[in-house]
Amino acid sequence: MTVYVALLHSIVLGTGRRVVMSDLRAMAEGLGFRAPRTLVATGNLVFEADYGSVAKVEEALEQAFAADFGKPVDIIARTAEDWLALAAGNPFRAASDAEAQNIVVRVMRSPLGADIPAKLQRGGGEQIRLVNGDLWIHFPGKPSESKLLSALTTKRLGPGTFRNWNTVRGLADMIEA
Repeated sequence: MTVYVALLHSIVLGTGRRVVMSDLRAMAEGLGFRAPRTLVATGNLVFEADYGSVAKVEEALEQAFAADFGKPVDIIARTAEDWLALAAGNPFRAASDAEAQNIVVRVMRSPLGADIPAKLQRGGGEQIRLVNGDLWIHFPGKPSESKLLSALTTKRLGPGTFRNWNTVRGLADMIEA
């Protein structure tokens, strides 16, 4: 049995409609996933399953989500081991406790190329690092106010989703509990 982390790209179903975490856990249980649990109401799911591959987990979750909630979303999954490696790879750990909300990682379905950080430099003070194909960014202020965001879309980079350092640590803590 393998422990997985699944990250939903968006849990907004439409104007004023969000996915309720109890419904997300029920969807996971319906797939036969064991002990599903969520972290905050932003589409973070930890569970146990015997699915064989991350790609199969992502496919099953995406199909079930579209069927249950009527909207397709990208869902990025990692094994617990891979999630803990992602957390350990944070290149901004020295600043992390004080600025956890300003440190984000774009967790990618497929690893980004080594040339991506140089292509994204905008001069806004953001520090950008690529670690094992995922994109870490330390924003000098609120991430939502950065001009860099317009370059970080699925259309430009491929399927992926952002999580801040607090969420990364929270999911790692759930795995280790």
